[in-house]
Amino acid sequence: MNTEHQKKIAAEKATETVQSGMILGLGTGSTVYYALLKLGAMVRDGLDVVGIPTSEGTEQIALEQKIPLTTLAMHPTIDLTIDGADEVDAHLNLIKGGGAALVREKIIANASKKILIVVDESKVSRVLGTNFPLPVEIVRFGWEATQTEVNRICGKSTLRVASTQDGKQNPLITDNGNYILDCHFEGIPAPAAVESQLNNIPGVVENGIFVNRADKVIIGTPAGLRYME
Repeated sequence: MNTEHQKKIAAEKATETVQSGMILGLGTGSTVYYALLKLGAMVRDGLDVVGIPTSEGTEQIALEQKIPLTTLAMHPTIDLTIDGADEVDAHLNLIKGGGAALVREKIIANASKKILIVVDESKVSRVLGTNFPLPVEIVRFGWEATQTEVNRICGKSTLRVASTQDGKQNPLITDNGNYILDCHFEGIPAPAAVESQLNNIPGVVENGIFVNRADKVIIGTPAGLRYME
């Protein structure tokens, strides 16, 4: 079973929890993509739900799939969010933000009654920060000074870039108009403390550590599904 199939079975399993009448948080990423496709098919078969997307990319996919959308202003409480993660530890702490949507993902997570995380088994690690850098969204003004302060905590960070059509590389701009620093740790054994320390730096908007957010993690493996909760 290849990685894409592992993602697909985990994402589709999560959609089995969805019931008509729900307000759904729609996550971002390559695994959640399969959940969006399945939800679209379920809506076309009569499922009555509305979704709140965590990124412009997810919004576009949801519109293509004819999933009705709403806003947090209209529905400040979300029944269920299905989202992915870049890394998951044994305590269900997460690193998110590989898709540059971490701020909106955390806002949606905070408004959710229940959060299902879907991943393939490569995303599971014993300690956060050992397999994936930690994304930190920062404002563009004075970003170099913000990076200096961030580096006091993580040691080293790199400004995330995106390639243009002509092959040039420019700083990636998030949906919120900000930059992202990818912070390289040798492990984050105390994620709650690091989350707080980073968010106290002026210029930091939010970071990709999610502590005590996930209710259940659905993991696609070559042998099938397994669960953490």
